[in-house]
Amino acid sequence: MTQSYAASFLKQQEIREGFKFYFKQANFRNDLLEDHTQLLEALVRPRLRIAIITETWPPEVNGVAFSLAHLCKGLQQLGHKILLIRPIQKVTYEAFKPNKECLVRPHKIPKYQQLQFGWPQYFKVASAIEEFSPQVVHIVTEGPLGLVALQVAKSKKIPISSGFHSPFQDLSRFFDLAMLVKPIQKYLRWFHNSTQITCVPSKDTENALRQFGVTCPLRVVEGGVDVNVFHPQHRSIQLRRKWGVNDVTTVLLYVGRLSPEKEISVLIKSYQAMLNSGQQVKLVIVGDGPEREHLVKMDEKNQIIFTGVLTGKDLASAYASADVFIFPSQVETFGNVVLEAMASGLPIVAYDYACANLHVSHGTMGWLIPLGSVDKFMLQIYQLPEKSVLNEMGQQARTKVQTVSWQRPVQQFEDALYDATKENVMTA
Repeated sequence: MTQSYAASFLKQQEIREGFKFYFKQANFRNDLLEDHTQLLEALVRPRLRIAIITETWPPEVNGVAFSLAHLCKGLQQLGHKILLIRPIQKVTYEAFKPNKECLVRPHKIPKYQQLQFGWPQYFKVASAIEEFSPQVVHIVTEGPLGLVALQVAKSKKIPISSGFHSPFQDLSRFFDLAMLVKPIQKYLRWFHNSTQITCVPSKDTENALRQFGVTCPLRVVEGGVDVNVFHPQHRSIQLRRKWGVNDVTTVLLYVGRLSPEKEISVLIKSYQAMLNSGQQVKLVIVGDGPEREHLVKMDEKNQIIFTGVLTGKDLASAYASADVFIFPSQVETFGNVVLEAMASGLPIVAYDYACANLHVSHGTMGWLIPLGSVDKFMLQIYQLPEKSVLNEMGQQARTKVQTVSWQRPVQQFEDALYDATKENVMTA
């Protein structure tokens, strides 16, 4: 292993002996020494020039896009410079401005018309990377644009890190693509093993990648949440009235893409069973996607509120105005919506993995159901307690995420990028 920047720095002869002595005192506590060494490491590490390649970016509404924007903003605030390579979009995202940008032609993704991939414009990407001279290239998505960036970086011997955010091998079965699972796994295995480091959003994803043969170093970069943006104070009586509910009605909320792999039909069936038993409940579904038409048809009596895509204050208000958050998906790599719901003061019903496993305490902040136990999931929704209990659990959830900011994920991402450059030196 290569020595740390801090260790190298301390060995330099020009450092004053008194300063060295401060770190070497025999009675200096090891934990304080470690803290000061980490601080020094952060101070002496060089700021990086980072090329980030992605086929999804805000205002596209998905967890990967907005998480990446938060990470880029955090890196830039730490002094790093960013080249962003992405497809052209009709609307500009104003919350973050990269130091340099390279835009390629977009193409709509079949069945996901609100999403797009970038044309593999090799010479344009190569020119942008050569002009920017990055110390590391980070590839967020493994599509055509990501593949081109991988080829360019390898040809120029630039360290490469990658991100794994979509479990394509699991999604395939929801789109009648079972025969492509093995080829997809083979491609993903080759892609990520061609990089120095792959960033994953959870230990569950790390384990899944190891199981199908990814051997490159893996680094967990978690999700975060802005507890000021998502807050119970955004609860709106007017919005609840618009939904057609009163003070005693329990509002069930789902936020996310409307797609087969999200298994929203499970939630709808549970909701309909609750209505048939006389419970005062309302289901609100926030989002859009290829499954919307089918889900609307399931709602024969027009008892479900389909809001479409919400962002900003409208989204924050929708979270805070509900009473419980239901997340029936079993194929997430993380699930930032769980954190947003918790920050908004909602208890959670979710499967016991990824974000929910990491942050939700079963029985006090919500309910965690074993993966694969669809019947237990539906039963838990049907047996939700009264609103006062839900409210108390939501307060516990809000308290839990008070310390879950974007600072830690940014630090994890920064460390992974530094490690990618070290890995490159080690394997050279």
